[in-house]
Amino acid sequence: MSPDELNFRHLLYFWAVAKEGSITRAAERLNLSAQAISTQLGMLERQLGQALFAPQGRSLALTEAGRTALDYADQIFLLGDRLRHAVTDRSSRQRLAVGLGDALPKLVAFRLLHPALDAPLSMRLECTEGGFEHLLAELAMNRLDMVLADRPAPTDAHLKLQSHLIGKAGVDLYGDVELHRRHAPDFPHRLDGAPLLLPARSHPLRADVDAWLQQHELRPEIVGEFSDSALLKTFGRGGYGLFPAPTELRDEIAVQFGALPLGTLEGVHERWHAIVTRRKIPHPAVGAILAAAAKKLG
Repeated sequence: MSPDELNFRHLLYFWAVAKEGSITRAAERLNLSAQAISTQLGMLERQLGQALFAPQGRSLALTEAGRTALDYADQIFLLGDRLRHAVTDRSSRQRLAVGLGDALPKLVAFRLLHPALDAPLSMRLECTEGGFEHLLAELAMNRLDMVLADRPAPTDAHLKLQSHLIGKAGVDLYGDVELHRRHAPDFPHRLDGAPLLLPARSHPLRADVDAWLQQHELRPEIVGEFSDSALLKTFGRGGYGLFPAPTELRDEIAVQFGALPLGTLEGVHERWHAIVTRRKIPHPAVGAILAAAAKKLG
């Protein structure tokens, strides 16, 4: 089969089904009918002379030929995306598209990503915020090069994602000047009844903070819960409550949010992960960012 015989539209449909795990979900994502995708997928299998999927319950599992085809499809569409940006972008800088989880502190994101803008990388950085599942889907479809989040990617054979623990930091409790004056002395014993701003219950840090409060038999008044860490700190800047944040960011939090540390929550840590796809042609910035993170965030 010569290259001009391969229908790349059929390959796209196959790629979407492989990523989504079913024809129905792929049809919804591509805004096509399931019958149309099934028909085109059958044409591709006949053209290749191999079955690419086998039924597995209500989903489809890749055959050995399907796994091989998916590896090549990943690279084909990745290179196609890079080609499009290379010929349409007036800038000579290579693009780095990063998804940022809502709970990732913006100060941490800056520390991790600013090396991509500096020489020798000199990338054109595109950052997108969003929910964790949405960002993983965009990453799996090669619309993002990397996702930074507060948790690793789930184990999923369809997504083929790799998670790297890139940072772990202790956590302090912060407050504006007035709250600091009232609750910092004899920390943590004056926290009973203190107003507290916490991450949402889905945030991995929340369970650790709740356990710490229970361990010390403290009963603060929870006045707000947030999935967005920047919004949480903004309410903290307004004096509405104490809030947890990384110990290593004390200076930045003092400048940006006017908050002072009351004390450290012993045994409580924030963790950050870089999530990438398993590519045969890795993005040149990813390795550099991971190496820089190991030095900066520990």
